[in-house]
Amino acid sequence: MTGNSFSVSGYGPERAGWTRLFARDSLARRLDWPILFAALALSMIGSLLVFSATRNRTEINQGDQYYFLLRHLMNTGIGFALMIGTVWIGHRALRTAVPILYGASVFLILMVLTPLGSTVNGAHSWIVLGGGFSLQPSEFVKITIILGMAMLLAARVDAGDKPYPDHRTVLQALGLAAVPMLIVMLMPDLGSVMVMVIIVLGVLLASGASNRWVFGLLGAGATGAIAVWQLGVLDDYQIARFAAFANPSLDPAGVGYNTNQARIAIGSGGLTGAGLFQGSQTTGQFVPEQQTDFVFTVAGEELGFVGAGLIIVLLGVVLWRACRIARETTELYGTIVAAGIVAWFAFQSFENIGMTLGIMPVTGLPLPFVSYGGSSMFAVWVAVGLLQSIRVQRPMSA
Repeated sequence: MTGNSFSVSGYGPERAGWTRLFARDSLARRLDWPILFAALALSMIGSLLVFSATRNRTEINQGDQYYFLLRHLMNTGIGFALMIGTVWIGHRALRTAVPILYGASVFLILMVLTPLGSTVNGAHSWIVLGGGFSLQPSEFVKITIILGMAMLLAARVDAGDKPYPDHRTVLQALGLAAVPMLIVMLMPDLGSVMVMVIIVLGVLLASGASNRWVFGLLGAGATGAIAVWQLGVLDDYQIARFAAFANPSLDPAGVGYNTNQARIAIGSGGLTGAGLFQGSQTTGQFVPEQQTDFVFTVAGEELGFVGAGLIIVLLGVVLWRACRIARETTELYGTIVAAGIVAWFAFQSFENIGMTLGIMPVTGLPLPFVSYGGSSMFAVWVAVGLLQSIRVQRPMSA
């Protein structure tokens, strides 16, 4: 058989292109498909929950019941494009751009403290861009802290000069993280600071640094929390949230209202829920901020234990695959980045779901991939892009 006849019989350039695409070393084969499908499923479920929570709320949807649904889908699309761009650039290329990214993120959170900043739900952590769009820079600070600390902690280890980060390097990494964290605390955005603290701990544990640093930070954190409380650094609304967490019946018509209504909504869902768009708490608009902070209550009420459990399972798939990526990469830099993302997603998911169940204080953190919000959606999809890049660029086993 000649080369031409071989081509005509179905093995020509088109078939060869597909063969290259799905070859053992191709990009398609290297991608982590479970984490991609799980993240997409969470975003699509989130679009339904956001639509249910906002379709009848004329005071915020500008008279268009599809307003938040379309914007959530648009945010998901932009986030997905950012993920593709992150994979295309690669986490190793971004390593060289960390100083620029870090400087840009610090500049943006400083801008929040100027008259350009805007207050939402008590937190002065937003920049209003106009046209109904706003930006929360603290979401992107989470990424730059992970990348910056990973760059410092892994530099000499990946070069073969050190078996693990020394004390000086750890101090430099902690200093890098402390600057934006202090600025975010001034906003104040306590929820984001809590996530950043967990990210720092996760990064240090993954880096192989001495456990004395971890225990020291835990002790310093406890001391700092007591000092913040005693010195009156927290705003009144933040103190009220912690008080309501400790005793939800303290002010049931005020600060304790959110958590009480959230638990009523979730508890009424039973095993299979009242049905999508059929929840009385959601339809009656009894749960405030239900499209953002309390979106999990929509799942609990309308999809029941089964639907809410599915969300937790999908989040678990994302975390499981991210842990596997962190374990299998051969460079410390990739391990630290993946571990930082795991710490971020795990704590933020636990905090968001926990506050709707009354087992964690209300902090205003969105549920990754599910809650409405462009900044959060963009940041988590960039994180997925980093995970995919780490997997794609790792050496294939024989």
